[in-house]
Amino acid sequence: MALAERLRTAREMAGLSQGQVAKRLGLHRPSVSEMEAGRRRVSAEELAELADLYAVDLSWLAGGEATPDEHQARVELAARELSKLREEDLDRVLKMLSALRKD
Repeated sequence: MALAERLRTAREMAGLSQGQVAKRLGLHRPSVSEMEAGRRRVSAEELAELADLYAVDLSWLAGGEATPDEHQARVELAARELSKLREEDLDRVLKMLSALRKD
């Protein structure tokens, strides 16, 4: 996973908007968007601040291996997103998951 994708994933796992991140770091929202799109360099200082804000391991954010905590955070993100679905859509997703487990 590239840095830009990890930045977006970590922000989403933290449940923050780009605007919230920008405000907390003293940046403009487009700067956060550009970082997540890979169009803006991220300084070492910004990377450390983002890791702290997102409560993720700095080495993972910078491109290291996934940790069990990252996996758990992704599961929690999935649960939050699933909780937003309508009942019939949730049933469809659960059927798809069941089919995937059978493979």
